[in-house]
Amino acid sequence: MSSTPQIRPQHVNKGAVSRRTVLKAGATLLLSVLAPVRAYAAQILAVRVWPAEDYTRVTLENDAALKATHFIVKDPERMVVDIEGLELNPTLKSLVAKIQSNDPYIKQVRVGQNRPNVVRLVFDLKEEIKPQVFTLAPAGNYKHRLIFDLYPVKAADPIAAMIEKGDWSGDGKTPPSSAAAAGSTPKGDMPPLKPSEAQAAAQAPQTPQAQLEALKPDTKADPRAELKNELKTAEAQARAAEKTDKNGKLVRMLTVVLDPGHGGEDPGASGKNGSREKDIVLSIAKRLKARIEEFPNMRVMLTRDGDYFVPLGTRVEKARKVQADLFVSIHADAFVQPTARGSSVFVLSEKGASSTAARWLADKENLADTIGGVNVKTQDRQLASVLLDLSTTAQINDSLRLGKSVLGEIGGINRLHKGSVEQAGFAVLKAPDIPSILIETAFISNPEEEAKLLDDGYQNQLADAIVKGIRRYFAKNPPLAKNRLT
Repeated sequence: MSSTPQIRPQHVNKGAVSRRTVLKAGATLLLSVLAPVRAYAAQILAVRVWPAEDYTRVTLENDAALKATHFIVKDPERMVVDIEGLELNPTLKSLVAKIQSNDPYIKQVRVGQNRPNVVRLVFDLKEEIKPQVFTLAPAGNYKHRLIFDLYPVKAADPIAAMIEKGDWSGDGKTPPSSAAAAGSTPKGDMPPLKPSEAQAAAQAPQTPQAQLEALKPDTKADPRAELKNELKTAEAQARAAEKTDKNGKLVRMLTVVLDPGHGGEDPGASGKNGSREKDIVLSIAKRLKARIEEFPNMRVMLTRDGDYFVPLGTRVEKARKVQADLFVSIHADAFVQPTARGSSVFVLSEKGASSTAARWLADKENLADTIGGVNVKTQDRQLASVLLDLSTTAQINDSLRLGKSVLGEIGGINRLHKGSVEQAGFAVLKAPDIPSILIETAFISNPEEEAKLLDDGYQNQLADAIVKGIRRYFAKNPPLAKNRLT
């Protein structure tokens, strides 16, 4: 007689425990999946405010990308910004104290936790503004940035602004009749200058060692005898032109646009002692402006007159709006080796850089928009097309003449990195109708030259040298008449 196998009690208990354990673990896993996960709150690392007549920029730097929405409220004028994925912290609260009373557009800002994970900023405004709100991916030493650019609804006319500020020679009200700056010089022009013969060689691939050698300064660089003779002739013509001014012939104003590089979010290069390129070149530009305006019939516009960022294309656009006769961009170079030294002058190239060093420098300077931060959605496509496609051979030849004259003068106060004007694709030099040069005043990365750049005496010498170069250029190349004799 068969019997059913007996199941021992301990076996039953073990199976029951095992099943309960599995069920409990499954329930825990299910609950953990269904439970809401708290969103990660981004951390504000820094807040910065850059007030200027052109526009005021507010920057929030953070460790992750932020999403923001904004709207305008009337009577009184306010801009409200809601930032998602953010918790209020002391750094963000410090924004309140960073708004100064002299800010052209912001009266004050209020910061608060609007609701969980959403911070609200309320900008109380001094006038109606046209805001741009956008984000920037990490670049240079910056992490993610959320940018608020507050522009006036009606931008000021740059020529009217120059007149209002008194940026005129003479009495500051009407164009003087003196023609000392431009003069009625004898006719005759310098032949077109050919690009450096090194241009073709620079296009060939080079080893890292060869590139390093090319970037070393030319210790024998010095203005050539040919250049010195041409400058003597130009100086004599300038003196003769000043004498003819007594005839009282009315000529138009000469407009020189000075472009201090970098600014605001973009500090440019830095020196061992903490100096910043953007501060040094602004100081030099202001000294240069004062010296140019000592001469009758000349006026100057700065692309920036304070510590704020101006996109490369906007710098060129400003020069074209005032129908500039010259565009001079001022910089202070840097290199990985502190031994690099010397001053340089660059002009645009249509066919490529005249040396490896020129190409390397142009690539570095053209990163300004990436570092400084440009709202790419608002860039004028027509302007971009002009800057990219309409640079002319005539403009480049005129720029070479100007660069040659200025380089010869700078060579009298500082060693030259190269003995001739170099060429490369600098975006800031691409005005198709304005002779344009970029001056690298010295290497800020060289401790000896950094000390020079910080010295008031050297800055004054440099400004004097550039003025002499500009005046000699005008003496040999009288500007053509323009449509508007402002």
